[in-house]
Amino acid sequence: MRGTSGSDTTRSPSAPIVVGVDGSASALAAVGWAAAECARHHVPLRLVHGFMLPASGYPEMLINATEARHAIEQQARDWLTEAAATARAAAPDVKITTEVLCCGAAGLLIEESRKARLVVVGSRGLGTVTGLLVGSTAVALAAHGHSPVVVVRGMAVPDGPVVVGVDGSPTSEAALAFAFEAASTRGVALTALMTSQDFTVDSAYHVSRIAIDWAQVEEDERRLLAQRLAGWQEKYPDVEVRRVVLRDRPARALMRYGAEAQLLVVGSHGHGGFAGMLLGSTSQALVHHAPCPLAIVRPPK
Repeated sequence: MRGTSGSDTTRSPSAPIVVGVDGSASALAAVGWAAAECARHHVPLRLVHGFMLPASGYPEMLINATEARHAIEQQARDWLTEAAATARAAAPDVKITTEVLCCGAAGLLIEESRKARLVVVGSRGLGTVTGLLVGSTAVALAAHGHSPVVVVRGMAVPDGPVVVGVDGSPTSEAALAFAFEAASTRGVALTALMTSQDFTVDSAYHVSRIAIDWAQVEEDERRLLAQRLAGWQEKYPDVEVRRVVLRDRPARALMRYGAEAQLLVVGSHGHGGFAGMLLGSTSQALVHHAPCPLAIVRPPK
């Protein structure tokens, strides 16, 4: 695998969109989504497959380690050929490159993210990289990657808005930047969603809600949301912005609004309603159950 020394995350305007391919229908859906995104931004598409060789267990009477590697690599090349055909059908003018590498899926995609505009994965894996496109790999990319990650799942509503989760912290600025650009390039509205939820005190004898002036909380959050959006609305005057403040669980609110969206966007971590977004229960819920493609955006390193 290529060296990982240093922390160079410099990307040119023509940085590629990278897709992890494993031969599954889910990966092909990710390829189609990524190809369309490449066409919007006039950037190339890079299709990659990572595989790990078994340390032992070859039936030596039938096949040796070298033959096993050749067979695995040929299967990978076939999958990449199929993926490239899918990409060309979705976006004929996009430049496509492919590569097979002997390394773990998560490590490969994290390394690829150093120079990528985006890394895109599907929602279910197959074969030697079972689990590649869901759960641990997506969360590892969100936690350690150097570019935004898109998990392609569910059904994108073609004319639906882009929905972004905002928590009021500076770390959500990267998510807002991504969401505004996505809405602008698609020519659709942006729904900016902020949530609050009840606080409770548990004991062996009772569960009681802490007394909160919710009217004041909502007023404060509407003001904070307006402040976070102001600069971006000036930069993207073509984007219609819908502000939503709800008393609800973050994942539940995002999935409800995502059902009518073409893209969900969240930051990699935050506070308040979106605490631990990508390392806790909310992230797991969205990675596994988001009703449309999900973009996970880390702040610049």
